[in-house]
Amino acid sequence: MNRALRRISFAILVMFLLLLINVNYLQGVAPASLASKPGNSRAFYAAQNQYQRGSIVTSDGVTVAASKLSTNSNDSIKYQRYYPFGPAYAPVTGYDTLYSQTGVEAAENSLLSGNDSALDVRKFIDLITGKTTKGATVEVTINSQAQTAAYNALKALGKPGAVVALDPKTGKILAMASYPSLDPNVLAVHDGTQLLKNYNQLLADQTQPLLNRALQGTYPPGSTFKIVTSSALLTQNPSTTINTNVDSPTQLTLPQTTHVLTNNNGEICGNGSGQAPLITAFAQSCDTAFGKIGMNLGPAALNNMAEKFGMNNPNLTVPLPVAQSNYVIPPSQALTAFSAIGQFSDTVTPLQEAMFAAAIANGGTLMKPYLVQQVIASDASTVQTTPQSVLSQAVSPSIASEVGKMMLAVVQDQDGTAFNFNQSVEGVQIAGKTGTAETGQNTGLNDAAFTCFAPYANPSIAVGVIIQGGGYGATAAAPIAVQVVKAYLATLRNQ
Repeated sequence: MNRALRRISFAILVMFLLLLINVNYLQGVAPASLASKPGNSRAFYAAQNQYQRGSIVTSDGVTVAASKLSTNSNDSIKYQRYYPFGPAYAPVTGYDTLYSQTGVEAAENSLLSGNDSALDVRKFIDLITGKTTKGATVEVTINSQAQTAAYNALKALGKPGAVVALDPKTGKILAMASYPSLDPNVLAVHDGTQLLKNYNQLLADQTQPLLNRALQGTYPPGSTFKIVTSSALLTQNPSTTINTNVDSPTQLTLPQTTHVLTNNNGEICGNGSGQAPLITAFAQSCDTAFGKIGMNLGPAALNNMAEKFGMNNPNLTVPLPVAQSNYVIPPSQALTAFSAIGQFSDTVTPLQEAMFAAAIANGGTLMKPYLVQQVIASDASTVQTTPQSVLSQAVSPSIASEVGKMMLAVVQDQDGTAFNFNQSVEGVQIAGKTGTAETGQNTGLNDAAFTCFAPYANPSIAVGVIIQGGGYGATAAAPIAVQVVKAYLATLRNQ
């Protein structure tokens, strides 16, 4: 055999071996990952006609996504996905369409669809016993009463916004609502043309119902960021207490600029002497005091503390992806003053707002938020559970206690910005922080924010609320948080 023929023969042999390896890989290793790939219509049709997709249920047993036999005789797909509560749970469930998924439907798609390798043994047993194979059930951490209260309160206000509630001791997401929302049922149709039409209508809607504001919307935190600034001050200066006087002028002169920083509506802070106890400046939300504190601390200290509370983290998932909350180091002292009061380029998600309060409520330990509690196979066996884990130690327990006292003063002190809510939950003390943020856009009212935890003595819930164009945090955001707190604490009392 001449050299040319040997080379051709060797090349053919190599290609044959590569083909053999690839075929074995595709058949033995890759099926699960290929089946769960978005846009794999063959896998979708096979799954919908072979396996009944698993349900999504809340921690208290409410089914929020399920599959049933299609009632359309012309439907080539056996099972129809449906969402009993539509928009109220859309940020949690997401949607499952002919071509893609979002939310929990996407994060747990392989288990819900029954294609995950973790279910192979159960599918084999079903095959032997002749049982109908079903996808796994995903139990989320959501409390149905808290979720309903959150969505209804947002809907009643009628402004774009979102609510997130956390269990500060565990990181469980107790409520996650966004408004305006979408009805996932309009995307669960089996007609591709109708699906595309419905999706394009949602996409063109200027109210952005497809945006999960709770996890993907980012907004300036306003004065709720003073939780971070106070924590940095108490950490950097151990001799400082909440009763230490801080500079609180009516106007704060900013270096390297002709601009001055004033309090809301030019109000005085404390007794107007130019100094006030830290707890008073916090309760009254004095911008001049915290602007001065921020300049004294410097941007590095603020940035470090912001990151301990969860900001600047590009890898946070719950397991749904979460937009990064940002503290951008300012280029000047003047802008550092603005960043210290939650302005300049500070941005947070509503989840991050809840994380501010949760860290303080849990003695300074910030637990990693999570949405999926456990996954249960069709035979009622547990496939997986989500372990609780610490995201960071934001502050020491002693500093968390001090900041918690200041948050309590916001609600309990007569001059506190949220004093109107001191009796909102009978027999329960709420500790919180209001925020009113200028957006830099000519859209009318400022964004409203509020973060809180309750009960003060033994916290079981932390809530973050952001309302676009809501105005004052105490007016638009705080009432919503209080309704969520009331609903959740009522469920605990009834257990």
